[in-house]
Amino acid sequence: MRTTLTLDEDVAQAAKDIAVKLHRPFKEIINNALRYGLKKIETPSSPRKPYRTVPRPLGLREGISLDNIQEIISRIEGEDSR
Repeated sequence: MRTTLTLDEDVAQAAKDIAVKLHRPFKEIINNALRYGLKKIETPSSPRKPYRTVPRPLGLREGISLDNIQEIISRIEGEDSR
């Protein structure tokens, strides 16, 4: 089948470079690229596995209680920070 197709300059140059490198006709490179691309578009890729983070217990340091927030702040920032 004969048809007119307008290619962007970068696409045409890349196809020409591949044709020279592989010693194949430009027409064959374009047809193979279109076949490959159309199959990829038609066949949806498999869904990716969702990323999961494994939680790990960090625990608390001995002697630190979360019951008194003012005490924790004074330990972190110092007594003179108020």
